[in-house]
Amino acid sequence: MNTLKRLGAAAIAALMLVLPVAGVGAADPKDAGLADRKAREAAEVLVRDYGVNSVQYAIRDQGKVVLSGGLGVTADGKREAVSKDTMFGIGSVSKVYSTAAVLMLAEAGKVDIDRPLTDYIPDFQMADERYKQITTRMLMNHSAGLYGSHYKNSMLMADNDSQTYDTLLENLRNERLKSDPGEYSVYANDGFQLLQLLVERVSGLGYSEYLDRYISAPLGLTFTKTPLDTFNRASLSSARFPGITGDLPDENANILGTGGLYSTAEEVTLFSEVLTGKRPELMSAASALAMQAKEYRKGVWVEDETNTYGYGLGWDSVDLSPFDQYGIKAVTKGGDTIIYHSALVSLPEEGMSIALLTSGGSSIFNTLAASNIMLAYLQETGRIAEVLPPPTFEAPVKVDMPSELLEFSGLYGTVGSTLKVSIKDGEIAMPGLLSGMIPEQNYVYTGDGEFTSEDGHTLISFDEQTNGHTYIRTRANLEFPGLGQTLMAYYEYQKLGENVLSPEVSKVWQQRDGKTYYALDEKINSLFYLAPPSILWKPIVLDEGGSYANGTQIKDANHAVNIAEIPVMNGRDAFDLSFRQQDGVEYLLADARTYVSEAAVGAIYGGTASRVTIPESGYVRWFKVGSEAAGKMMSVQLPAGGGFAVYTADGALVEFSVASGNRAALLPENGVIVFGGQAGDMFEIKLANK
Repeated sequence: MNTLKRLGAAAIAALMLVLPVAGVGAADPKDAGLADRKAREAAEVLVRDYGVNSVQYAIRDQGKVVLSGGLGVTADGKREAVSKDTMFGIGSVSKVYSTAAVLMLAEAGKVDIDRPLTDYIPDFQMADERYKQITTRMLMNHSAGLYGSHYKNSMLMADNDSQTYDTLLENLRNERLKSDPGEYSVYANDGFQLLQLLVERVSGLGYSEYLDRYISAPLGLTFTKTPLDTFNRASLSSARFPGITGDLPDENANILGTGGLYSTAEEVTLFSEVLTGKRPELMSAASALAMQAKEYRKGVWVEDETNTYGYGLGWDSVDLSPFDQYGIKAVTKGGDTIIYHSALVSLPEEGMSIALLTSGGSSIFNTLAASNIMLAYLQETGRIAEVLPPPTFEAPVKVDMPSELLEFSGLYGTVGSTLKVSIKDGEIAMPGLLSGMIPEQNYVYTGDGEFTSEDGHTLISFDEQTNGHTYIRTRANLEFPGLGQTLMAYYEYQKLGENVLSPEVSKVWQQRDGKTYYALDEKINSLFYLAPPSILWKPIVLDEGGSYANGTQIKDANHAVNIAEIPVMNGRDAFDLSFRQQDGVEYLLADARTYVSEAAVGAIYGGTASRVTIPESGYVRWFKVGSEAAGKMMSVQLPAGGGFAVYTADGALVEFSVASGNRAALLPENGVIVFGGQAGDMFEIKLANK
């Protein structure tokens, strides 16, 4: 699931709970306490520099916990210990649980993962006949061809509403596929919601009950729960967000099979024994090995063997770098919700695993930190002689470029955006890549069809694949100060063809260019209101020629469709754009949400008192802050369950009542306000000069 960037936390001191290394059944440690120190250092860096509020980690070796610790920081900046029993949301690490659940049913003879999904969910249908080819295996290895994710009302505060899951089949019924099933793998959350549904249909049990009966109870997991379970919520690690004073209400990721579980680091490593074949009473070693197969190689993929991504069944990578440099097989799964982030790294042949869970941060940071701690432990226990130094990089040396590479200039697209690529004198100017983790810079031709970045860390090339598409391939060594480096090889953009529009159609879309559409049907207690530009605001952006919008290909005056067929990760969470007009107002339907044009968003009343009422549809109400209201203090009398949020013009959070409990906010010039609640709810508003 997508990651939100966080500001760094204040400087804090450390207090760790670390268990002694014992009973590892290996050589005597060469440097006692090496993994302990590495774990402490990593936790300190995460809370100091990477926006993490709380860290918990554990290593399990030959069935025993040999290292366990945690570091937290209170809202006022004080250090505190994190108990081994503190629970965290584990996000998409939940996917290996749903994968295991399906494989357990397969071992019981109730599921054949290579038969059509419709054999088990007969009411699964899509607006694309190819859906009948989708198998259960394709859901587990991300190759089903689904658009990606339905997030509407999935991430809620103190609310276990399962609307997203309950309406999944209805939403999919209206969607098409973006590729042939099995053609390539690209991350798709909806596939694991379907696996959750398959488990329920085949077993006859609710998903939470199935996990409790067949996984948690046999393993003795007491802190592995879903939002639907009853448990002591005080056990959850506190959730905080920059700009909000104090702790947020509990985060519920109500998409259980794809990202909804809570657990602890020690319990995640205990479950990893199921995934690595050490618990045959639950799942056989053969099924564990099947999960570790290189499923990603069955379809279109980048040529690189060493990578952060390389899907198995459920796993993000079944040959995680840099463990391959030591001749050690490593598999990994990362997870992100809005608040929580997680990483599980297992070494199946070594009988070892590490889990690192955080509140705040990113699964990328967690995976890197966990890998470094595990390498230190391997050295400490004599499994490897030493930890190899990271590679170093130099400024590139430009060489003459073959003229045929000029043909790769042109328009490229990815999910959500387009890019005009121009190759001149053996150089390419590229914007920030990988969500800004690779900075904007120039690339120069250095031979072998590759262009190298100014800092030497990133290579790009043009790859003409077997599916007929041309991609910009990126290979980057990402460096995170204090944590180290990680290698990513993936396709960034896909070359687009010419799309000729009539003057009439072009005019309609030109009028939309630069206009923002606001989501109407997201519950006001959704965590997405913490950063609405990420999902709840959809500005329409046309390419230079005006024939593509937000990366989608314009078809007529009211429709544009996704054409991105990009393996690995950049082709995930695709969407179409569909507009309709009603009573003089234009609405946008995208990713199963309804958005309203900013032209229909009026200014909040600038006088002393006013009222806002939620319409019969239950849609939220958006307002702009005009000159009469700007700079005034707004106080709101809220109905039960109602709330509001205030933002600057660029979407920075000013106040969010559901998260903070506050009922007043200073209104920024040209800002935006949203009110939400039940149909008929009324908000009493007062404005006063500051």
